[in-house]
Amino acid sequence: MNKGEFVEALADRLDIPRAQAERALSGVLEIISEQLVQGEKIAFTGFGSFEVSKRAARTGRNPQTGATIKIAESNVPKFTAGATLKSAVNPGGDKR
Repeated sequence: MNKGEFVEALADRLDIPRAQAERALSGVLEIISEQLVQGEKIAFTGFGSFEVSKRAARTGRNPQTGATIKIAESNVPKFTAGATLKSAVNPGGDKR
């Protein structure tokens, strides 16, 4: 599902015009992005949480040349699924 399909489904679910659903989704995504930029964590109980995680500096290899390269430390967005979402996706539990 892409953003357009999501907006369409949201408009249908809420029985609102597509333009209003698009503004609502854009607003939510902007707020999440702004909070992550500020280093805040966003948690939706049962669904999951968004936060910024630090990725340490490390060495890697250029796949074309095999040369060793230094990869700088970086901040990356991270999503962790909540219990309700996990059980919805995997209703039978983890049966390995």
